[in-house]
Amino acid sequence: MLGIALFGVELPLWAVFLIVIIIAIIAWQIVKFALKILLFLVVFFIILAVLDYFNVFSLIQNLFSSLVY
Repeated sequence: MLGIALFGVELPLWAVFLIVIIIAIIAWQIVKFALKILLFLVVFFIILAVLDYFNVFSLIQNLFSSLVY
């Protein structure tokens, strides 16, 4: 019978393929999640850069400083 010996246990070839497929599916889910987080962070920092370009933060800071004094 074809198989792979792993830690003294003979695994059949179909079990090895099944384990590889399950590991590939789990890895794809992790990569998909990481790409969603990366996309969110890129969009977030682009929005921050645009707001900084239009001096929105300086406007808010001046508004708050004028209210305090």
